Amino acid sequence: MNSSNNWLLLVLTLPTDNATARMRFWRALKARGCAVLRDGVYLLPATDAAEAELLELGSSIGEAGGAAHLIRAPSRGADQEAEFRSLFDRADEYAAFIRALADARKTLSSLSPTEIARLLRRTGKDFEAISGIDFFRNEASTRAEAAWQDFVALANTILSPGEPHQVEGAIPKLRREDYHGRIWATRQRLWVDRVASAWLIRRFVDSEARFLWLSSPDECPPDALGFDFDGAAFSHVGERVTFEVLVASFGLMDQPGLLKLGTLVHALDIGGEVVPEAIGFEAVMTGAKARALTDDALLAEMSNVLDSLLAHFAATEKTDAGKRQ
Repeated sequence: MNSSNNWLLLVLTLPTDNATARMRFWRALKARGCAVLRDGVYLLPATDAAEAELLELGSSIGEAGGAAHLIRAPSRGADQEAEFRSLFDRADEYAAFIRALADARKTLSSLSPTEIARLLRRTGKDFEAISGIDFFRNEASTRAEAAWQDFVALANTILSPGEPHQVEGAIPKLRREDYHGRIWATRQRLWVDRVASAWLIRRFVDSEARFLWLSSPDECPPDALGFDFDGAAFSHVGERVTFEVLVASFGLMDQPGLLKLGTLVHALDIGGEVVPEAIGFEAVMTGAKARALTDDALLAEMSNVLDSLLAHFAATEKTDAGKRQ
């Protein structure tokens, strides 16, 4: 970023008779990561996006009774470039973030699933707030990102103990008629991939499926078809989560809306392409778990949600296909 050593200088006078407006503009400058050169002079690395934001902010300042001028200028030399870059060092902010994660880790195991989900969202926003204005990444940002990923992994382990590891290999093609009336088993305290996989099994593979919710994968009976744990008949393969493996195994890729639903499950389980509907699904799932439903009741309730999401994605696919014709 800023390879041409260009900088944006915003020279402003805030309205003196409107304390609320002044506070709003100060917060806006801070949120954009502006460095303070002196009173009324703010600095940002020059990008088209930053220039558009500062021009818009300058207009708002003028409308509120202040004044603002935006200047684009290069560094005078290597020394000034280094001095300006040092103003954007986020090492202290990252260090404080890592300390906060360390404190949170101490209480993580005592929190409810709802509290853990809330903590993940809050700390995720804290990390994004820093990294979003970290214009010159360095070792501090690498350490903070690693700490954040470790924290997320720990939280997911507590939420879903026994989370499977991915394995490499081909996904065999199976006939649905060979899997009717079977016993299917997975880890108890269902979360996204497991509840969606159980729904998929009953909806598209085995309408007479009976489910066992295991306190440990070791308890899986030999005659049961395990899913979503290490050593199970169906689990993560390569980059695919269990839901996606089931879709591929039973040739369900052409089912309208199902691949998009798989993208949502993938994003919530291990990250990936952002699906707008994922936020709502996670909120409903978190709320259902907070009500201390049994796994059978949770599957029944979330099956209705998954039915609706599938219908939504199928309708969206049809509309998009019509637009392309």
